[in-house]
Amino acid sequence: MREDWIEHRRAGDGELLGWIEPEGEDFVAIDLLGHRRTDPVDWLTAEETLDALGISYLADLFDLRLDEGSWLRVRIAEVSVGGIRVKKDDFGAVGAPQLYYDVEFPVDPERLRPAR
Repeated sequence: MREDWIEHRRAGDGELLGWIEPEGEDFVAIDLLGHRRTDPVDWLTAEETLDALGISYLADLFDLRLDEGSWLRVRIAEVSVGGIRVKKDDFGAVGAPQLYYDVEFPVDPERLRPAR
């Protein structure tokens, strides 16, 4: 996270949706994984983009590249600028071992990507 990023929170409950990064006279919407979601746009468009995106994408399945190069299906467990924590997708099995992995923020799309 850069010092010039401005937090953008959801109206009503104050949930952090991402950041808005100044770029020249324009702004770029940044999601909770540290990904740019717009090209340089006006302030209102950046806000509207983050509002429309919300946080529902965090509940989606992702693929994590393990150190040896294979891919593992995971779900996001925690998100912060200190890092992202993902959990092996266990299909909701109550007795399954809980395997967690840490991913640096901002997320490198070559390490963590939406499931294919």
